[in-house]
This record gives sequence, structure tokens and C-alpha cells, in this order.
Amino acid sequence: MKKENSLRLYCFSPLVMLITFLIEAGAALYVIFKYRMTRAAQLITALLGALATFQLAEYMVCEGAFFFSSLDWARLGYAAITILPPLAIHLGLTIAKRKNMPLIATAYGSAVVFMTFFLFVGQGMQAQQCLGNYVIFEIAPYAALPYGIYYQGWLIVGVVLAWRAHYQLKDPNQQKALVWLVMGYLSFMVPSFIVYLLSPQTVAGLPSIMCGFAVLMALTLLFKVSPLVLKEGNPAQKSVRASTK
Repeated sequence: MKKENSLRLYCFSPLVMLITFLIEAGAALYVIFKYRMTRAAQLITALLGALATFQLAEYMVCEGAFFFSSLDWARLGYAAITILPPLAIHLGLTIAKRKNMPLIATAYGSAVVFMTFFLFVGQGMQAQQCLGNYVIFEIAPYAALPYGIYYQGWLIVGVVLAWRAHYQLKDPNQQKALVWLVMGYLSFMVPSFIVYLLSPQTVAGLPSIMCGFAVLMALTLLFKVSPLVLKEGNPAQKSVRASTK
């Protein structure tokens, strides 16, 4: 006779959420102190910071909220992951040295609409629940389909743009960085999709599951993309070293 919990997968437990938060927050700080704060560095830092914010929000929902209520943490977490697709698109265009302001403005504008909705509309975020292995977020039913189209749509746009741009560049570092950016996208999109296919009832927890896998994206940004496109030597770091001599 099988035990009741024998088939459960606790890979997104609160402890894992906390560890993931520390990894992503540490990665953001590493980029800040190691590299010059170019536009690409700012975008990578923002991506890592948004991922870390979501993991912290999940942890607070599961382990007892501090400073804010659990629902407020859920609102903050959802707002943090909402900005991720536009940031990634902006990063890809920046690496490729492409200026497409209408596309960037549209991506950020649509993100602001959803972020405002989740943060400030009373029924935007209706409930949250920690299930031990992931967090369920319940948003307004009428927003679920538009938000899904927004999120998946911009992720697909980001993958396509980065992949197409890498063929058109001559700089090998830029090419490799864009390929790794695509790999970073796929590192959390594909596993999350597989989890959903294996267990469709996890759809309510898909944002939590996807962002659990997104630590792979964070590591890709830190160890593969950043060294290829960022320049070492943060001025603040140099001034600190000079003052200690």
C-alpha cells in the first residue's frame, strides 16, 4: 500500500524558495559590484531582482508574512514576475544593439497595466495558498486569460527576437550571449510545460512552478550572459578599493 504522500514532489518547498531567493539576490548584488552599470547590466540586475522578489514573496506567503499581509506579498510577487518578459525582451534587444522603441514601450506598457491591476485593484489578487510544494495564486477570473496571453505571448516574442538576432550579428560574444539568453528562457519554460502536461491540476500553481525553475535562468544570466556582454570594473568598487589603500 502506497503512502499518501509518496508521489508528491516537494521541489518548491519554502526552504527551496528561501535558497532560491538568496541565490537570485546574491546574483543581483554580484552583478552590481562586479560590472559597470551599463544598460545591459541594469536590465540583468532588474531581472534577477524581480525573480528574487517573487521567491521572497512566496516564502512570506508560506512561512508567515512580515511587514505586509500574505495577500499583499502575493500582490507584490505577481507584480514582480509580470515585469519579467518586457525586461528580457529589452535585454535581448540591448545585447543585439537594436532600438525598437515601439515594441519596448508596448511591452512595458502592457506590463504596467497588469502590475497596477494586481497591486491596487481590490479583486485583482483574490487569494493565495501555500501547498507545501508550490503556491497557488488566485487572480480575478476575467483576468486569467488576458494575463496568460500577455505572459506567454511576450515570452515567445522574446525567444524569437533573440534567436533571429543572433544570426544577424558578427560579434561572437553577442551571438553567444543571445543563444544563452534563449537557453535561459527555455530552461524554465520547457520544464514548467512538462510539469503541466504531466499534472494539469497544477495550472493554478504554474507561476510558482515556473519561477522555481527560473533559478536556471538566473544562473544563465550570471555565469553565461553577463561575462559575454558586461565590462568589469564598477566605479564604486574601484573607489572602495582606493579608499582602503
